[in-house]
Amino acid sequence: MYSRSSEPVRFERDCPAVLVPQGEEVTLPAGSVGYITQALGGSYTVFVEGNLFRIAGKDADAIGKEPPEPLQLPEGADDELVEQLVWKQLRTCFDPEIPINVVDLGLVYDATVVPHPEQAGQRIVQVRMTLTAPGCGMGDVLVSDVRDKVEMIPTVAEADVELVFDPPWNRTMMSEAARLETGML
Repeated sequence: MYSRSSEPVRFERDCPAVLVPQGEEVTLPAGSVGYITQALGGSYTVFVEGNLFRIAGKDADAIGKEPPEPLQLPEGADDELVEQLVWKQLRTCFDPEIPINVVDLGLVYDATVVPHPEQAGQRIVQVRMTLTAPGCGMGDVLVSDVRDKVEMIPTVAEADVELVFDPPWNRTMMSEAARLETGML
């Protein structure tokens, strides 16, 4: 996993992490040493003692990085503007093993913004998404990442993320850029 372009890191504090690809939650102790192998969408994939781990953006300080800035939304933003920000946020969600976001991978089938029925001025975002393979160990992690990042959007009270397998994912669902990057033409 290490390459000359991998950035060495030392954990400055105990840090929650997710073991890739199993999806198991662990804590990496302060003083652990490793290498950043992927830094996309505000989260980090690090190689530590022969394993890959995903570090959430909110824990970036543990490896000497800045956490992402809070999202901004203009006062009185309409549903269309919120939906644009939803799609922008979805493009910050990456599989820790594949350097392509979930939208360009073709994993997001739908994202709909609806008014919250009980909280005036608040919204619910309904997302339907899939995985490249039904048994993917990172499925729960990707769903949580999508939910967490959409719920960072001001006025979004809840992200309802549904994992579906119909229609099944296939490479034709990928954007052209994603197919070029992976060589799956």
